Amino acid sequence: MLGKIRLENVRLYGFHGCLKEEEMIGSDYRVDLEVTADLSAASRSDRLGDTVDYVHLQSIIREEMAIRTKLIETVAARILDRVLEELPAVKSAEVAVSKINPPIGGDVQQVTVCLHKNRD
Repeated sequence: MLGKIRLENVRLYGFHGCLKEEEMIGSDYRVDLEVTADLSAASRSDRLGDTVDYVHLQSIIREEMAIRTKLIETVAARILDRVLEELPAVKSAEVAVSKINPPIGGDVQQVTVCLHKNRD
C-alpha cells in the first residue's frame, strides 16, 4: 500500500541568493517535502523501522538549507537527491522551497521552487 508522508511548513533561516545583501543578512525560508513510499508494513507492525522516519527527512532539510547557495533550485535538488539516496523505501519525492519576502522590488509574500523526482 503506497502512502505519502508530508513535512509541511518547515521554517528556517538561510543565506541563499545572488545578492550580496542576501549572503550577509539572510532571510526566512519555508520547505515542504512529500515522499511516497510503501507504508503497508508500518501500518501493520507499528514499528519505526518499517516506515520512512520523518526525523531523518527533517535532518536532511536542515542540513541542506544550511549550505549557502545562490539558487533555491540547487537546494531543492540536493534535498531530493539525499532523500532518494539515504531512504531506499522512498519511491518518489517532491519538495517546495520558498523564500519569504524575496527582494524583488514589490509586495510578494514568497517565491517558491517545486521539484519532483522518482527513483530510477
